[in-house]
Amino acid sequence: MTSDISGIDPSVPPSGAGCAECDEAGGWWFHLRRCAQCGHIGCCDSSPAQHATAHYEATGHPVMRSFEPGERWFWNFATKEAYDAGPDLAPPVCHPADQPTPGPAGRVPADWARALRQ
Repeated sequence: MTSDISGIDPSVPPSGAGCAECDEAGGWWFHLRRCAQCGHIGCCDSSPAQHATAHYEATGHPVMRSFEPGERWFWNFATKEAYDAGPDLAPPVCHPADQPTPGPAGRVPADWARALRQ
């Protein structure tokens, strides 16, 4: 995967440290994903709200990258292809290391595992 393909802008920083919509609604997430085109941070498809996929469906931005510490993989929603690595994106490349998974601290219900989507 190269940075010259449609859907990736390596210069755009992430929109924040957590899922934008979950933060706005007071919700929580399991894992985070970053839009490689606009930097929007959304929650993964295992999260209750699935905001990363909703962002793709609303905008057509096809490529996202994991926003988890130590993960560099990308996913192309349009082609349904995964890539082990890709271009470096503007920092930060993951949520803060002290932010728990699931997160954020203080908003995750005690029975969070029951709410995960398969």
